Amino acid sequence: MTKILAAAAAALSLAAMGAGAAEARGCLKGAIVGGVAGHFAGRHALVGAGAGCLVGHHLAHRHDARRSHR
Repeated sequence: MTKILAAAAAALSLAAMGAGAAEARGCLKGAIVGGVAGHFAGRHALVGAGAGCLVGHHLAHRHDARRSHR
């Protein structure tokens, strides 16, 4: 069951990256933090890394949007 969830999280994070490295701003930092948190919260490092990548990417996009409105 855990392998299925890890594979689904990895596929979801790859799909969320979109066009490539230029659009993946914030993903690496989020994946590192999420992976460490997932490891300590029940050994779900891959799921945490996938979720962290999505959150980091979202926060970086929101930061850029707020910056452009100033």
